[in-house]
Amino acid sequence: MRIRVFSAPKVPAVFFMFWVVKLLTTGIGETASDFLGTISIPLAALIGVGGFFTALYLQLKADTYHPVRYWATVLGVALFGTMIADGPHVALGTPYWFDSIVYLVLLCGLLTWWRRSEGTISVHSITTARRERFYWGVVLLTFGLGTAVGDATAIDFGLGFTWSILLFAVLIVVPLGLWKLGLNVTVAFWASYVLTRPLGASVADWLGKGTHEGGVGWGLGPVTGIGLLLFAVFVAYLTVTHSDVDHAAVHARESAAGESDPVLDSAS
Repeated sequence: MRIRVFSAPKVPAVFFMFWVVKLLTTGIGETASDFLGTISIPLAALIGVGGFFTALYLQLKADTYHPVRYWATVLGVALFGTMIADGPHVALGTPYWFDSIVYLVLLCGLLTWWRRSEGTISVHSITTARRERFYWGVVLLTFGLGTAVGDATAIDFGLGFTWSILLFAVLIVVPLGLWKLGLNVTVAFWASYVLTRPLGASVADWLGKGTHEGGVGWGLGPVTGIGLLLFAVFVAYLTVTHSDVDHAAVHARESAAGESDPVLDSAS
């Protein structure tokens, strides 16, 4: 049976707005998870788990990229990823630094599997259903890892939200600098992708938590609401302008049309 193939990559182009919306989802996922937990744990689980699997199902079922569908899935991953990162700490009492190591090992393992199976882990190559499944598995683990790392610095190592923000603001530009010096672009991308989570979550926690917890006291609910409003505006902009379509990847795929791809001819 031939693998399901898409006519164009099912992910957006990686440019400025990509990182803005990605950072926004990390913050929303952090504060929304905590806010829903203060209302009802079952409700939080229902929205987090149900929202994630519903959005992922709709995304995987589609054959084309669409900003609303894609970013809704990322937002679902952000909320669910926060829960799976906090789960071991709450249920088993494991320190966040230990959870970070576990997620790092799992992430490296999945990336290795993806690379050996498909010959690439580039986001520009998400043109088959199999590659897309690998992609979302990696995305989920990056959120789990990023959440655990952010909590480890703020709580386990006692840095608090302010110093964590400064730390990750510096660290997130390191892959860019190394890329300029010759680091593989795909490695640089995934490193930056992981670091968006603790940076965005630290900022959201700083804004939403009370002053007695090291925050500025805006409240988890208001910060979540503001984040969702900005998210809706930015995604609407991308939907209307189509500015996040990966035109370079589309053009390259069209140019290569008719050429044999051994991956696509293999059995699923």
